[in-house]
Amino acid sequence: MKLLGRKTEVSLDDRLEALAEAGDLAEGRLGQEAVDHARAVVARAGVRRGLSVEHTAVALAGATGSGKSSLFNALSGTELATVGVTRPTTAKAQAALWGAGGSGPLLDWLDVPLRHTVEADASGLILLDLPDHDSIELSHRREVDRLVAAVDLLVWVLDPQKYADAAVHERYLRPLARHRDVMVVVLNQVDRLPERSVKRCLDDLRGLLAADGLEGVPVLGVSARTGEGVPELRALLDRQVSRHRAWSSRLAADVASAAAALWAGTRPPDALSPDTPSPHAQPPDVFSLDAQPPGALPAAREPEAAGAPPAPGQVAVPEVAVSRALTRALARAAGVPAVVEAVAKSHRHRSIAATGWPVTRWLRRLRPDPLRRLHLAKGARSSLPAATAVEVSAVDTALRDVGAAASATVPEPWATAVRHAARSRSEELTDALDRTVAAATSGRVSGAPRWWRVAGTAQWLTVAAMVAGALWLLVRFALDYLMLPGLPTPTVGRAPWPTVLLLGGALAGVLIAALCRVFAWAGGRRRARRAAKALRAGIAQVAGELIVAPTRDELARYARFADRITRATS
Repeated sequence: MKLLGRKTEVSLDDRLEALAEAGDLAEGRLGQEAVDHARAVVARAGVRRGLSVEHTAVALAGATGSGKSSLFNALSGTELATVGVTRPTTAKAQAALWGAGGSGPLLDWLDVPLRHTVEADASGLILLDLPDHDSIELSHRREVDRLVAAVDLLVWVLDPQKYADAAVHERYLRPLARHRDVMVVVLNQVDRLPERSVKRCLDDLRGLLAADGLEGVPVLGVSARTGEGVPELRALLDRQVSRHRAWSSRLAADVASAAAALWAGTRPPDALSPDTPSPHAQPPDVFSLDAQPPGALPAAREPEAAGAPPAPGQVAVPEVAVSRALTRALARAAGVPAVVEAVAKSHRHRSIAATGWPVTRWLRRLRPDPLRRLHLAKGARSSLPAATAVEVSAVDTALRDVGAAASATVPEPWATAVRHAARSRSEELTDALDRTVAAATSGRVSGAPRWWRVAGTAQWLTVAAMVAGALWLLVRFALDYLMLPGLPTPTVGRAPWPTVLLLGGALAGVLIAALCRVFAWAGGRRRARRAAKALRAGIAQVAGELIVAPTRDELARYARFADRITRATS
């Protein structure tokens, strides 16, 4: 088996390229939503890299009544955001700019038309006040979902009453676990808590974030009303903005999340059950309970320990080869046993026709050549009988066995794709096997052995002796009939030479023919073995091209997919 090694840290460009390729490789194998999301991340990253990297878009996101707008005003030192009791107060995102030069295309891309310059020449901070993520207005929630998926840095504004609300943790914080480097969490309205309760609430919030996979994310207690903690938050944002790396960190986290969502679409073979969802089922929405906006991240849920797929950098890809069972099943379906027998019979047929007793060999020519009868002599389309139901079933079983063995260690749905690949060209097998059989046996009727010519010459000599003896005897009979003086007749012992030539020639011809039959049988067996070997090699080649090669290609596709996922998440 091939073990794919895990790569080390790679550049953002390489990660994006790997994610794009992984999405292409997953096409038709994994859920279309995850594939589309991966491509959307790549497209969004391409746009963001072409915009101002000197500006950092920071979004203040939170629930109704968390004090986002008040904190927005406190951070900007303005009264730009409307603060009131009536909810919702923020319907459309607005931006406060510290250094507006060059920020226009970025804000156009973010679709934030409300813009206010706080300081003309400053750090490059773009602070966005978002609508409530739990607003009763669907358009507000979609606005939040869209911007949460696009901004460079996220500041989640929570309040003491709802900081443990499942809506924000399950829909936003937990799916964004890979974005801890571009996330800040603030507990607003700490002035409403007794002093001794502030630390307890902050510690409890940190514990909840750790459970969401966000351990180590900065957590600050602030009060937009009294100004407590606001300078510290502003200093933290300034440090992040001054590095001019939040945008790349955000894109890297997006790439890792999209790659994780693709890999989450795989599952080990032993995890399959009637309750297992289809690999093409749509994953649940993440940022919206009503509709998933374009470009939003799918939920990267942690798989169950018992049913988790292997890490993408540690996948084992089995080797696939043509097995004897597969070759044997294909050979039987292709009629190889009948062809091998026909090769032996054809050799014997031609040998007898060439070396048999000339007096009777013409009878052999009345019989058709076994190979020619199958139309195999010249490599043309054969007349072999179609495979029986038993032989077809054996081939089908062999194909299933190949797919099952190749996919044994491959997670679903890739295992299904591997099994399908093993059978993907099964309809071509019949014609390919027929051509292979014809080509492998086309030369089996040519190249007569030299001994055939020697034996044939000897047979004609026996015929000549028979003819000479018969003529001699006929002449003697004619002389005796006409009462003419007879010719002197030499003898061999007591037998006259004409009789010896006639009977000896006939007996020698029969003996030579019998001996040649023995050699013909042995030669037929030898040629049959050679034909069987050539046919097995040809059938193995067909199996390699039509069965093993597609299976290997699908395994290579899966291995490449796993390697690209590993690189994208490095």
